[in-house]
Amino acid sequence: SDQNLFHYSLLFFYLIGPPAFIFLRSLQVPYGKFHRSGCGPTMSPPLAWFLIESPTVWLTSLLFPFGQHHSNPKALILFSPFLLHYLHRTFLYPLRMHFRTTHRKTTSGSGGGFPVGVALMGFTISILNTYLQARWVSHYADYETDRWFWWRFSVGLAVFIGGMTVNVRSDMALLALKGEGGGGYKIPRGGWFEWVSCPNYFGEIVEWLAWAFMTWSWPGFGFFLSTCANLVPRARAHHIWYLEKFGEDYPKGRKAVIPFVY
Repeated sequence: SDQNLFHYSLLFFYLIGPPAFIFLRSLQVPYGKFHRSGCGPTMSPPLAWFLIESPTVWLTSLLFPFGQHHSNPKALILFSPFLLHYLHRTFLYPLRMHFRTTHRKTTSGSGGGFPVGVALMGFTISILNTYLQARWVSHYADYETDRWFWWRFSVGLAVFIGGMTVNVRSDMALLALKGEGGGGYKIPRGGWFEWVSCPNYFGEIVEWLAWAFMTWSWPGFGFFLSTCANLVPRARAHHIWYLEKFGEDYPKGRKAVIPFVY
């Protein structure tokens, strides 16, 4: 039954988090700064990100109409922040990346591919997560007895928008640096980069913390934990990479991902 599928999928979602965190503490997934040869066939990074994030759009379109709450205004409004984030990640972000990397290749001849195996792994995880979030909001959530819905949604939405703003602006700043050319990486400066090495990751963590609060659900909280298991170790690796590459020139007061903390 769908209920069994949902419960076992949710259990699996929680079980893969700790091993992923441990693995990513010692070995980084080979894309971006950590791209390395010998990882199999590669594809265009913008196309890879489109592939990875696309289930959030097409799978939601397939699942949502079959939920018992598919026409409930609360369900539709609750899911809108999730869709807002992933419409940007699926379409706008890959397009911006495409134009920036095209410019960089034209001016410097550089640019690494994205391993197909990593993209397919991300695509699979995205299917699992989209199924859990969309199915919860459209079918399993209880809106009738939830007296705190609008309060949680209002507070959570404000936090979510703040996190998404940090995430998008930081990603755009990084893409702008890549588009400048000039031979290699540079130290990002300004905005939240003055506090952390990876404000784009910090913003996304804040978004899904807000999502967990808005949905008040095990799938939402699992998504937040999964995000932390993925992004916190990668942010730490980025921070170490910056320190090793730039040495004394790198701002000493910056943390990796959580301002003033870590």
